[in-house]
Amino acid sequence: MSQIEKLTTEKGKSMLLYEGFIYTVERTTTTKLILRCHNRDCKARCHTNVYMDAFVSQPTAHCHAPQPDRVPAIKLKEEIKTRAATTEEQSSIILHSALRNYPLNAAGQLPKNEALMLMIRRQRTAEAVDANGRLPDKLRKTYRDEDFILHEDNKLIIFTTQSNLSILKQNKHWFADGTFKVCPDDYYQLFTLHAMMTNAIIPLVYGLLIGKSSEDYNLFFEKVLEQDNFEPESIMTDFETGTIKSVREMLPNVLHKGCLFHFSQAVWRQVQSKGLTTKYNEDEYFRLNVKKLIALAFVPLDKVTTGFDLICDQFDDDADDLLEYFEKTWIGTGRTKPQFDHKLWNVYDRVIAAVPRSNNSVEGWHNAFATRVAINHPNIVKLAEKIRREQSKFEVDMQKILQGHDIKTKKACYRKLDERLTRLVNAFDASQMDQFLKNVAANITL
Repeated sequence: MSQIEKLTTEKGKSMLLYEGFIYTVERTTTTKLILRCHNRDCKARCHTNVYMDAFVSQPTAHCHAPQPDRVPAIKLKEEIKTRAATTEEQSSIILHSALRNYPLNAAGQLPKNEALMLMIRRQRTAEAVDANGRLPDKLRKTYRDEDFILHEDNKLIIFTTQSNLSILKQNKHWFADGTFKVCPDDYYQLFTLHAMMTNAIIPLVYGLLIGKSSEDYNLFFEKVLEQDNFEPESIMTDFETGTIKSVREMLPNVLHKGCLFHFSQAVWRQVQSKGLTTKYNEDEYFRLNVKKLIALAFVPLDKVTTGFDLICDQFDDDADDLLEYFEKTWIGTGRTKPQFDHKLWNVYDRVIAAVPRSNNSVEGWHNAFATRVAINHPNIVKLAEKIRREQSKFEVDMQKILQGHDIKTKKACYRKLDERLTRLVNAFDASQMDQFLKNVAANITL
């Protein structure tokens, strides 16, 4: 017995295929759909349930033969429109790919290639913001029909759901970072807020910001935090001034941590800018001492200055500029506070608690997302659709985590690194400071 097959018209309306006959929706009721034959000269009708997957009453007789040769052309048009809407492939590639297995006996049912190419281009320009710059209704919901726009004006757009915010509230360690290439021209960055669910870091809030000032971040956090009584234990960001100021103002009781990777990269850039790259490559002793500076992040907070003083005595005079930078930026001199407080960049407590030391997972997601977006600075509609798809994928991940699944397995080399650092930190002995710094430095890569 033939199966009901659902198709879509060129105008995006539902149609039905059954035993070689094509039906379109004539009218609907609360309990069923009434469909008529696609041939306007034919009076055949059928009734289906509202899901269009079962007949309420069987089709009546047609005045013409079935037309199965028309179906491949309808399916091809549906395929190219879907691919146009969901990929960044060139129009010609979409068409050529769709034609690869097209049945030759139905070739006469196809319009000219130019018409098919025009159909692809129209699909890509169909969605647009309205006269007020408001996103289309379709993009205001997730694929699972949950509201997806938390805030929208010319300064800020926030994409999230109530389910995401609930997950954000339940998980106590947050991670935030921005990316720039995927931003539409009217915005400066896509700033995302993630939370750690078991061992996976999941994006939950996506914000399009017009700048990177503390006021821009304040507005983002204000709109998110007013949704519920959030009580995170920590939040990790980079060392950007605007972010630090905003977190201090908007999350004053939350432990703020800077990313260890950004800390180490900041030190490495100073090695380069001060002309010490060759010395780093050729002088093993100097290389070890630079890594010891990074290793200070693993020392208990009250021992950081002691550790720094010990390292200073081990550098040659040609590293004075580097040490002056490090002291001014990360340690402090006498009564002068450092640019970045020890608590911000020290990860001793995070190693003890087995919480991530860096935002690498977040940056990894940003890089992968940029690859999926495929172009720099897409328009807002295109980016919103890409974010919508990310949300759909992570909804599945979150559900699997809630059901007890492990969705992310750390590579063995990183797992073993974590184990080594944890053993070292747990065995810290202030009387063996230099040996501790050497041991941690042996596990650091710049």
